[in-house]
Amino acid sequence: MFQDSPIYDRLIAERGDIPTQVRREAERVSREVEFAMQPLLSGGIASAPLRPTPPAPTWQRSALPPGPQQL
Repeated sequence: MFQDSPIYDRLIAERGDIPTQVRREAERVSREVEFAMQPLLSGGIASAPLRPTPPAPTWQRSALPPGPQQL
């Protein structure tokens, strides 16, 4: 995209090719996540029976006793 731009070339020379570095890092992280998710996707852990979760606590509102009256 910017390969023919002298400004882009100078920025790469000064700072490095940040977009390429970010792209490579994103691809590496994506591969690691895919590797980590393989047991879940292949039925390893996901096929194990899950324990039933207890019901969420229910809260009941009650009236507060009357406090001191302000005049």
